Amino acid sequence: MAQPKGTVVLAYSGGLDTSCILVWLKEQGYDVVAYLANIGQKEDFEAARKKALGLGAKKVYIEDISKEFVEEFIWPAVQANALYEDRYLLGTALARPCIARKLVEIAQREGAQYVAHGATGKGNDQVRFELTCYALCPKIKVVAPWRLPEFYQRFPGRRELMDYAKKHGIPVPVTPQTPWSMDENLMHISYEAGILENPKNQAPPGLYTKTCDPATSPDTPDVLEIEFERGVPVKVTNTGDGATRCSALELFEYLNDIAGKHGVGRIDIVENRFVGMKSRGIYETPAGTILYHAHLDIEAFTMDREVRKIKQGLALKFSELVYNGFWHSPECEFLRQCIGRSQEAVVGTVCLSIFKGQVYVLGRESPRSLYNEELVSMNVQGDYEPADATGFININSLRLKEYHRLQSKVTVKQDE
Repeated sequence: MAQPKGTVVLAYSGGLDTSCILVWLKEQGYDVVAYLANIGQKEDFEAARKKALGLGAKKVYIEDISKEFVEEFIWPAVQANALYEDRYLLGTALARPCIARKLVEIAQREGAQYVAHGATGKGNDQVRFELTCYALCPKIKVVAPWRLPEFYQRFPGRRELMDYAKKHGIPVPVTPQTPWSMDENLMHISYEAGILENPKNQAPPGLYTKTCDPATSPDTPDVLEIEFERGVPVKVTNTGDGATRCSALELFEYLNDIAGKHGVGRIDIVENRFVGMKSRGIYETPAGTILYHAHLDIEAFTMDREVRKIKQGLALKFSELVYNGFWHSPECEFLRQCIGRSQEAVVGTVCLSIFKGQVYVLGRESPRSLYNEELVSMNVQGDYEPADATGFININSLRLKEYHRLQSKVTVKQDE
């Protein structure tokens, strides 16, 4: 029997890995408190509670963090137009610091010295979990079984985990029909590993769960009006049936439903993990995709050109920091403040059509618009003197003339 080591709070999912880890931690002498975050995934939480208690957890916390996930993590990402490597909307990367923050809260509540997670030693999530834990509680100790030789040498593959589960009476949910791993939250679901590790393999039929096939989606679009204040969506209205949603969580869930119905939000990418390797991931981000396009449009309509250029650079760095797990770093906090400041005038309504896997912007209006219809009109001169453009062009062409004049001299000398 192992010596008692104290209390550990385990970030528990109810799946094979964390169920085996729960039993293994008890074998090592820990008292295990299981923490299951309700962050919008489809889950039988009461069944998971009973399972954890049946496996020996002394206490189980099931914490609904969906609302704070939307308001404190997703909304800042929407304001930033956050996108990692031009395609990934950061669904998992945004969820991890939200989950880990509550993990630390529970550890402090329980007086636990340790927290544990089931993230692998090759992925980004181990970094995201642990950087959050150390930032919020510098003295906390992290148990990461998949980085401990005594664990990963004992369980080099799924077969060994399955054998261990059978030996200890752990229910096994994994079946041969789904040979890939999935991770779901309110914002997205990810698929990776198994047959998907070969980047040439196409996503098999039946893989997608949040969105329908765009080819078989409805033949009539849903037209939505999304209202923004300070770069945050505050109301969505379906112009077809008049349905409206205003609270953050209900608004986001409604957009998930509409986008999912029309097959919006699917991507299949190879990305660069923070730890240094490339990985293949398939993602569904329904509501996030709609909001990305809507916010991009209202921001361009209301924000000064030069401010927006600077903000785009900040958003690029923000996305990288979030992906790499630095949500609670001083630099990421600084960026969130800067981006938030840039959103003060991002107010207005965008009208969009959601149809066959695509988001089409139909129009926009704003009391803070920088668009001057008379100034830009081809039919009215407005407060603009066309003759002034001659000097503007001459000044801007000066640099080009000088550059190419010099290049011509260099070319002549090389030919001599």
